[in-house]
This record gives sequence, C-alpha cells and structure tokens, in this order.
Amino acid sequence: MKDKLAWHLGVLLALFLFNFSAQAEITPSLLFSDHMVIQRDTEVPVWGWAEKKEKITVEFNGQTVQTKADKNGKWMLKLAPVAAGGPFKLIIKGNKSDAITIEDVLVGEVWICSGQSNMEWIVRNTNNAEEEMATASDKMIRHFKVPKMIGTSVKDKLPGGDWQVTAPETVGDFTAVGYFFAKNLRKELNVPIGLLNTSWGGTVVETWISAGAISTVPTYSKTVSTLGELNLEEANKKKIAELKEKLGDFPETDPGLVNGKALWAANDLSESDWETMDLPEVWDLKELPGLDGIVWFRKTITLSESEAASDFKLHLAKVDDSDITYVNGQEVGKMNGQYSTPRVYNVSADILKPGKNVITVRVEDTGGGGGIYGLAENMKMVSANKLIDLSGAWKYKIGAGKISTNQSPNDYPTLLYNAMVNPIIPYAMKGVIWYQGESNAGRAYEYRTLFPMLINDWRAKWGAGDFPFLWVQLANYMQPNSQPAESNWAELREAQSMTLSLPNTGEAVIIDIGEANDIHPRNKQDVGLRLALAAEKVAYGKDVVYSGPEFKEMATNGKEVTITFDHVGSGLSVKDKYGYVNGFAVAGADKKFHWAKAKLEGNKVILFSDEVKNPEAVRYGWADNPDDLNLYNKEGLPAKPFRTDEWPGLTQPK
Repeated sequence: MKDKLAWHLGVLLALFLFNFSAQAEITPSLLFSDHMVIQRDTEVPVWGWAEKKEKITVEFNGQTVQTKADKNGKWMLKLAPVAAGGPFKLIIKGNKSDAITIEDVLVGEVWICSGQSNMEWIVRNTNNAEEEMATASDKMIRHFKVPKMIGTSVKDKLPGGDWQVTAPETVGDFTAVGYFFAKNLRKELNVPIGLLNTSWGGTVVETWISAGAISTVPTYSKTVSTLGELNLEEANKKKIAELKEKLGDFPETDPGLVNGKALWAANDLSESDWETMDLPEVWDLKELPGLDGIVWFRKTITLSESEAASDFKLHLAKVDDSDITYVNGQEVGKMNGQYSTPRVYNVSADILKPGKNVITVRVEDTGGGGGIYGLAENMKMVSANKLIDLSGAWKYKIGAGKISTNQSPNDYPTLLYNAMVNPIIPYAMKGVIWYQGESNAGRAYEYRTLFPMLINDWRAKWGAGDFPFLWVQLANYMQPNSQPAESNWAELREAQSMTLSLPNTGEAVIIDIGEANDIHPRNKQDVGLRLALAAEKVAYGKDVVYSGPEFKEMATNGKEVTITFDHVGSGLSVKDKYGYVNGFAVAGADKKFHWAKAKLEGNKVILFSDEVKNPEAVRYGWADNPDDLNLYNKEGLPAKPFRTDEWPGLTQPK
C-alpha cells in the first residue's frame, strides 16, 4: 500500500514539475515590445532571460535564429541586417515556455537621446505646443522613455517603459529635442525613427560614465572603488543625520511671518543669533546643504540724506524658488516659483531714510538647490546717481524647513550609467544625440576630459564602432554683460567644441535662441533641426551645410585684425542693415578685453578697438549670454563662439 501511494505521489510531483516548467516565462528586455523600432542595415542583438539552459528561438521577417540561456538564465542572439520597413512581428519561443509575439515592429533608424533637463524637456512645454501636439500624426516616429533610476552597480533589466507611437495624445510627453530631430530626419530619410530616451534633469556628466572609465580620473577613483559596497539607502540616512547634526533644530512653521506680518523684516530686529553667508550662491553649496524650506536674509546699507531722497531699483540676481522682499519692513516685491527669473524691484524714496536701511529677503525653496544665486554684479541697488554693491556677506536665519531625503544621481559618479545606460546596451542604434553641460559649467575645464571620455566609453561598451555622437552646445543664458568678462558657460561651450576632435561627431550651435531668464529655451524646434543637419552630414554622408561659421585663422595688421572662417556655406551674412558685426572683443598683452568695432568684408571679419594698439587675442560670443550676436552663414546657421587665446579662465584652477 505504501509503495502504491509513493508511486502516485511521484507521478503527481512529476506532473506538477512538468506543468511548472511548461509555464516558466521567457522575459525579453522591455525594449523588445509592441511598437518597437529596430535599427536597419545592421546586426540586431535580441536578449532577455529564461530558465537556465533553455533553448530560445527568435523569428523575424523570414529569419529564425536560436540560442540557449546561460547558467544565469541570460540569453542573447543576433538577427541579420534588415532593410527599413514594416510593420512586422517578432516572435520569441522557448522549449519550456509559451511563445511571445511582439506586434507592430518597424525597421528604420534608432537614436538614443540623453543628457539633462533640456533633453528631458517634453513637447507639451515648447513653443507652439498645442499646434505641435494637435498635428502629430506620423506613426512612423516612436518613443521609449527609460524610467529614472540610480544604481551603485550595473543593472541588466529596466524596471519599466514601453514604446509609444506618435499621436496627439502621446507626443506631448516625448523628448522635444528628440521629436523635432526625428521629424526633420523623416523628411530626409523617409524611414521609421525610434527615439530611445534616457535623460534626467540637472545631472552632471560623470554620473553617465561607467565605473571603469571614470575611475581613471584621480578625482573619482577612490569613490568609485567603494561604490559597489555602498548601500544607498543607508548612506542617505547617514548623510541626513550628519546634516541634522550640523544644522541643528529648526521650526516646522515659519516664526518670521505670522498672520501676514513679517516680524523678521523689522529694522530693530536683533541679529545676534543670525549667521553669515556670502551671496549670491545656492545655499546647498554653502552653509545649508540639503535644506528645503524657508530662509531669511538681511543686509543693512547706509544712505546719505540725498541718496535716501532718490528712487532705487533693487537687483537680487535670481532666487530659487520664491521670495518676498522687504526694505525697512515694507514689501517691495515678490515672485512665486520663478527660480530662473532675475529679481528687480522698485524701491521708492518714501520707503528709505538717511542712515541705516535694512533689506530683508524671505526665500522659500521647495526642493533641490535653494537661495539667492547668479552673478555678483546682479546684486545691487541702483539710483540715478548711486550704485550699491549688495554681493558679499548677508545675515541669515532658517525660518522653517526639512532636510531633503531625496537621493540624487549626482551624489556619486556612474549612478545613471549603471541604471539607465547599461540596461539598454547593446540595443542596435544609429547614434546618440546629447544635450547636457549646464550642471558642469562650474567645472568646464574638467569637461574637456569627461565629455570625450563619455563618448569613448559608450562606444566601447556598445561595441559598434565609432557610431555618430551629436550634441547641443549650450544656449545663451543669464543676464548679458555690459563689458567683456570671463564666463563659465563660454568655457563649457569651448570644451564641447574641442570634443569635435573625436571622429563622427557633430555639434548643434544654438547661441542665438536661448533665453536670459530661463535655462530651458522653449524653441526646441530649431534645436532639433540643427541636430538633424549634423546627422545628415555625420551619420548619413549627405552634402549639406550643417554648421555655422567656425573660427579658422587670425591675422593682424597694426591694430586691425582679420578673422577667417570655415563652414561659411554659400557665404557669411550679418543680420544688420549697416553690416556691423556684434560680439567681438579684442585684447593686447595686458589680457584686458575691449569691445571691437567689426564689419564684414566678403567672407572675412575685419575688427579693431581704439583701446588696443597691438592686439594679441580675439574673442567672439564669449559670455554666459552674448545676446546680440548677428553673424551667420547664408544658410541661417549662427557663427560658433570662440577665443584665439589660451589664457587661464575661471574654471581651470578648480
């Protein structure tokens, strides 16, 4: 009886195991899903996971390719090159599991879209967004958004994501730069376009580079060597505890503003328990790292009797995110949630008094960086006859707040490579479009190393040769300077242009379409167009004018300088009816730059300055926001900012 029972149990167990095995699932990468786009004319890796040693068969457009899952259940095979077309079906089968059929597969051109917020920026937030979305009918453009995720070690699997077909109800959430790039390519190539969007706003370049590459830079090697052992959650708890210990306790509600009355803006308020901070600067980079909430700032200025009888304009650079500003306890202005807008408020004479006057700013930060930031020259009080510099030491006190608990992809290098790049390697693609650099502008000299490192790193990891890599040079941004000055952003643009020394690279220059008050220019249409022109040349070998004028040579004759250019297209053009060219500055041996008078003669620019008798260096568009540049080629592409000198800039010592 026992033997018979054991036999029956054995049969039941065998049937259970058989059924369990038969129901085991093949799991392809989420990139292989309905509406996907496959890169044409190249081998196409297909991969996923299954039971170890399971036999995998993939069928596609007449091809049948087989492989086996390895001991860890990972499998990969390659389809032979296919010409553009579709829609097709891609079928994945296992000998122990049900078949998976992927529908509506197109073959065309696949481009990876990566970088920070200007690449992440979506169509619904661009110029003419309503019209762009309403007319979005080209179903041959598809978009896949890689979910935001960080990792201390490389990840193989995506946590989510799917391919979206262009339609009025979907396109609003596509990367705007990528979408307008794809629209222009469709006109030229007439094949399907797939956009694989892996981007994250506010990120630095080093978080997108693999551990193996970034560890060769001494600055990062020690951090990277211990990254695999790091528990991000525990590290974040430790960081928060350290910050709380450093900052001490602070209230959850603001005692400085009670029932609408600004108690901490009073002139006779004691500042004995207030600390000191130099402004302008984001407070996270100063005395208050990780703080989200409300901080009050106070500064006392002294006015003579005649000065106090004048109206002033109060300039406070920019405030992240919101402010209420008082002078002698009276509110003179406020802005809510406009982190990139310069604060300029009118201060009438009836508010002021001879002697001491107190400026108070209540700043509220809702997340990320906070404080009064920007250029020191944009912190001032100005009347018809007086300029008072407000940069430097201010008193401050925390009104209310909390320590940010968010883990940032910028906390450590390689976090985004691990979680948002490695899982999409080696998806077959044509190339990469990249829009990033704003977050590295303060370390622009280092970008000369890190940016080409990223390109070489991704090319090595994909193992697909020197695929095309195109990027957007930083737009003009922030308040224009009245006189030539040094610039972090100009140095970052220079580092980007220097990377053109790598093969199969291209740069879209947008120095003419930025916005002084917004780091996110809404005109993404022209960005996409200029990237598409670079792609036509670099990726597809078309005979097109894809770049604006680029500095070639400088020659001097006395105090006169002649500049010649490459990429003049069908000729240089100046958007000025008198032919004057803006944006040039010249310096002698003293390295002091003066604005130059410049004019166009044929395809050359002739310039001089009466202040410089023996010119040694010329700069063009060398500023955060050179807002009056007007030199183009006749194809409408702007001249690229440049300098002829190699004098140390702002970021070289950092």
